[in-house]
Amino acid sequence: MVSNTAGYLFDMDGTLVDSHAVVEAVWTAFCERHGLDPQIVLSYAHGRQAGDTVAHFLPALSGETRAELVAGLVVEEVTRTDGIVEVPGARRLLAALAERGAPVAIVTSAPRELAVARLNAAGVGIPEVLVAAEGVERGKPDPSCYLLAAEQLGVAIEGCVVFEDAEAGLVAAVASGGRVVVVGGHTSATTDGLERIHDYTGAVPGVERAAVAS
Repeated sequence: MVSNTAGYLFDMDGTLVDSHAVVEAVWTAFCERHGLDPQIVLSYAHGRQAGDTVAHFLPALSGETRAELVAGLVVEEVTRTDGIVEVPGARRLLAALAERGAPVAIVTSAPRELAVARLNAAGVGIPEVLVAAEGVERGKPDPSCYLLAAEQLGVAIEGCVVFEDAEAGLVAAVASGGRVVVVGGHTSATTDGLERIHDYTGAVPGVERAAVAS
């Protein structure tokens, strides 16, 4: 893990929680109902707020109708927690950071209700600071969510390590000014030069750069 750090900011889906199967199933069914290509929609949706995805692909619908569709998606996702597990080592890492009193926040594009349901299903502890979709005016890739998390922790974003897995979140994290670590295998121009970990199985708080590969 990383020592001499002001704060630790974590995305949720794909970074702390493996919810891939549920997300794919829910959005695939949504696409089938609305005549959309699931692969294209899922590629865009990962890391973004559901409302932004629905607005992008169904712009002709009224705001009220889109809001109803998003509410339906959230209800479905909240009730589908079978198969949701931690990203290996996430539970232990967050517990260790909490034990030593390190400033930790989760910054997710999911609504708070859904975030809590998934974190509980995966057995991942929920820190005091949880920035969810309702807490920001603009979702990822806008960096305001990460800036808000650092502000709520009372630390400078430049001293924070930000863990992200998806393109939209990585763009937000880089733009925030934090030190960004890619979790998993996503690669793009955004990830060039960033540190990367596969998961947290080798992460031990207080050990500089443990489990972090270039």
